[in-house]
Amino acid sequence: MKLSKFHGLGNDYLVLLDRRPRTPPDAEAIRALCDRHLGVGADGLLLHAPPTGGAQYGLRIFNPDGSEAEKSGNGIRIFARYLVDHCGAGSQFTISTLGGLVPCVVGPEAVTAHMGTASFRPADVPCTFEVDEVVQIPLEHAGEEFTVTAVGIGNPHCVVFLDDVALLDATRWRRWGPLLEVHPSFPNRTNVQFAKALGPRKLSLRIWERGAGETSASGSSACAAAAAAVKTGRCQPGWIAVHMPGGVLDVVVGEDYSLRLRGPVEEIAAVELSPSWLQARGLATIHLPPA
Repeated sequence: MKLSKFHGLGNDYLVLLDRRPRTPPDAEAIRALCDRHLGVGADGLLLHAPPTGGAQYGLRIFNPDGSEAEKSGNGIRIFARYLVDHCGAGSQFTISTLGGLVPCVVGPEAVTAHMGTASFRPADVPCTFEVDEVVQIPLEHAGEEFTVTAVGIGNPHCVVFLDDVALLDATRWRRWGPLLEVHPSFPNRTNVQFAKALGPRKLSLRIWERGAGETSASGSSACAAAAAAVKTGRCQPGWIAVHMPGGVLDVVVGEDYSLRLRGPVEEIAAVELSPSWLQARGLATIHLPPA
């Protein structure tokens, strides 16, 4: 079983170097692969899938806990770079995901993904708030009180704006992240962003990803937080620089809340799994059974 490991600002993914659409590894195998001490280590696994909706390529995205994600901004950008470098793709193409079609442009310094249009309507997130739009809604959970903005961009997001002190207090937001991820108002769980607007075109962000926990960066989280910042009047439409522990991603928020994400991608290594590692975990068939 051969893989390639990439990262976007420290948000790292494994890409399975098998272009044939197959049944994916089970959750146990994915958890073993993504384990940072006993496996290769990653924030997720990316697999080829049959393209849909007229796309040239198809993608399935798996979280390190073995669950499947509808969409991932950095995962998509990484897969786009992989397609160019390893599969001979041109510089522009569309990738289909469970969260919709994503046109991509791959340049020498950065990869851009058109991430669709943000929605704040409960059905589009999805979430169960009984309001027209989930914008600055009070939420109480486990003795904590929050003001949340929920955003759907093909996958679910919950944005909490904080002051500087709360944002930098890692103990607090790391405690809040897992609470909000599994809040019953989000039937599919949710990605959680803790954000602070530093100006009309600049955000600071901390991320708790659904199925992954804390990550150094997240493309879809950057998009959701930027859209929420515009919706709540904290930032202006247009380019917004989203600063995360791993670095900066640029997000363009249109007047209609369309989203364009741009940033670097780097390949780290080619990986060939040891047969003894596979056998020791009873995963000798991890190389994918026929669909």
